[in-house]
Amino acid sequence: MSDTILQEMKSNGMLILTMNRPGAMNCMNMEMITTLKQVVEESNFDLSIRVIIITGAPPLAGKKASFSAGADLKERRSFSDDQVRRFITTVRGTMAAVENARVPVIAAINGYAFGGGSELALACDLRIAAADAMMGLTETRLAIIPGGGGTQRLPRIVGLAKAKELIYTARRIDARTALEIGLVNQVAESDKLMKAAQALAKEIADNGPVAVQQAKFALNYGSQCSLGVALPLESKAYEITIPTQDRLEALDAFAEKRKPVFTGK
Repeated sequence: MSDTILQEMKSNGMLILTMNRPGAMNCMNMEMITTLKQVVEESNFDLSIRVIIITGAPPLAGKKASFSAGADLKERRSFSDDQVRRFITTVRGTMAAVENARVPVIAAINGYAFGGGSELALACDLRIAAADAMMGLTETRLAIIPGGGGTQRLPRIVGLAKAKELIYTARRIDARTALEIGLVNQVAESDKLMKAAQALAKEIADNGPVAVQQAKFALNYGSQCSLGVALPLESKAYEITIPTQDRLEALDAFAEKRKPVFTGK
């Protein structure tokens, strides 16, 4: 597996994935984006994983911190039109893999998140930004449009009018502005970002794994349906939790006034 994506598994079910191209501001080349897709898809088969955190490698000395500054434009300049199409298709597949991961995914945005970097954050379930982070779908400055789902995911998070404003202008916004418009869930000081991300991940991991997974399924797919379709979908997702050992464990723990021990069964 490529070292462009570093993996760290914590004992409490957290998998931390770090985009590791600090010399290139963690820009996404074909190797990185392909590796990220493979790692996320493989995580779906590891039932010990309860939450994934994605972040960027720390900057090299004298460089700005970056979650990911977007596509690697040096690599892009060498691509033929066909190779660009292949790259964008791979990017879309990677973002879909992140969005549809079995467990919740948290973006710990530790610096610049432009273009594809912002699109990756949008594909995550939750976003925590460092206080000095900057975000933006800046593609129109390059005479293209967001191609990794940005035109579709951004309006679903911040609303259509605000998404149009940000994409048409290619504006870069700071973390506080991102928080104000609902683009990120939380802002933390740079040196406390990963602590905040792991604290949020622990809150999630402490709950019933099957229940969290079914809640994600119902939220992701129900939000795209009419209420008449979404409510039966929720009902089916709920039914999956009824025969689980974890549901009975939660009832026993409540009666015995102790913390439940969930196994994901």
